Amino acid sequence: MLDSPSIGRRRLLTGSAALMGLGGCAGLRTAPPTAVSAVSRLAPVRADLDRLFDTTVCLRPFRAAGPRLDAETIGDTLVVHNYGHGGSGWSLSWGSGTLAVAKAMASSPREIAVVGCGALGLTAAILAQQAGARVTIYAREFLPRTRSARATGSWTPDSRIALANAAQPGFPALWEEMARTSFKTFRNYLGLPGEPVAWTDRYFVSEPLLAAISAPAGPSPLNFASYVERIRDIDPQARTAPPEVSPFPWAHVRRTSSLQFNIANYGHTLMADFLAAGGILQRTEFHTPADVAALKEKVVINCPGYGARALWRDETIVPVRGQIAWLIPQAEVTYGVFYRNVVMLSRPDGIVVQSLEGGDMRGYGSDDETPDRSEAEHAVAVIAELYRRRPGAGM
Repeated sequence: MLDSPSIGRRRLLTGSAALMGLGGCAGLRTAPPTAVSAVSRLAPVRADLDRLFDTTVCLRPFRAAGPRLDAETIGDTLVVHNYGHGGSGWSLSWGSGTLAVAKAMASSPREIAVVGCGALGLTAAILAQQAGARVTIYAREFLPRTRSARATGSWTPDSRIALANAAQPGFPALWEEMARTSFKTFRNYLGLPGEPVAWTDRYFVSEPLLAAISAPAGPSPLNFASYVERIRDIDPQARTAPPEVSPFPWAHVRRTSSLQFNIANYGHTLMADFLAAGGILQRTEFHTPADVAALKEKVVINCPGYGARALWRDETIVPVRGQIAWLIPQAEVTYGVFYRNVVMLSRPDGIVVQSLEGGDMRGYGSDDETPDRSEAEHAVAVIAELYRRRPGAGM
């Protein structure tokens, strides 16, 4: 497992067993749980428009061949590319960064520059520090203002990562290596104060009647790659929730657990780790590859995300627009729901509500970062309907 400064801050949780024991004792005198009582124990989301406090948009940088991970020399500067991860930037960041740093450290440089301060830039910078280099991050915006900060924060390692028929030769195996390395590294951030990374339950709710009468979706014009079966041992499938534990009144409810990145806290943790190890942040705007090659560091890890389309004139990058409606956070809501093409994920900094209508093609090719209020209101209304239909909704 990769070492991390975060390990030194880990807090051992000593009270969990006792709390679980108290919960078990309290249940000795009560009737066995029913579906309704299970629902009552799952805190409802207050999906009201007057709790909608923000709407954010990000652009996922998709490349049909998969992320750009090669290296090139510009003048006397080695540039190692690390961008174009579609909707998998946070999920693959540690694995992708490990590959980039190995190339960057091949000549044992004492100093390394990292371009970009999003998910991929920060993790690559920390890994380069751990490899023994002094690291400066050059970026126009630092993490709280980057596109990475507007992500949903889910473990989605093969979300728009490539096209099945256009991926680089050998990419599936490379993807698996990145996914496994990242997954293992995320364990260093589990259990830390503020839960920068946490396991959360997800419920997939479908209604048989709706499924039967809905028109079948048309074929996607693109064949996005799916590799998750290669890591099924660490990424379990959702399974049907037994009626006695299902929190929703329909038979077709599946449940799974997944990693979640609470990006505000996780990003703060990464920035603190980088700075504590002597890292330097320098606000810089690049316009051409020559600007990057002019840096004093002669080894550069290039992580500009969607910005690579303009900076590197890389037209293989396709923007995929994604919008999030933010509801005021509820500490008692600690799970996620997928219902009628809308996803709800609870994070400490807010409740994420996002429309998924259109599937992987939603937002494809759009570089419009203007928030759409009607889209946000529709997504919130769908989640509100779900909770109105639950038993005991009038509570």
